[in-house]
Amino acid sequence: MNKLTSYIANLLVPANFLPYRIVSITLIVLMGIAALAAIVLVMLQPGNSQGIDALGGSSETFYGKNKGRSIESKLKMWTLICLGVLAVLAVVFFILQIEAIWGV
Repeated sequence: MNKLTSYIANLLVPANFLPYRIVSITLIVLMGIAALAAIVLVMLQPGNSQGIDALGGSSETFYGKNKGRSIESKLKMWTLICLGVLAVLAVVFFILQIEAIWGV
């Protein structure tokens, strides 16, 4: 575990500056949580293929009409939210890598 923390510390630019290290490690942990949540949400979503039913055409069903309120649409929405949060955190993290921001 000590090697892992030294590798992470070497990724951080001004490693001696304590507020920078706290913010950076917090952002890394939040990015990891957002990435894991996105992976889990993607794995929970069903596939789009309809199998052999797609050959004969599809009829309009109650489920098809109310797809916007289904669990699938909620999973898709939360996946997009997690990926958006991950993207924003990654951009903020790499902007904070600029030493001039911290005055170091």
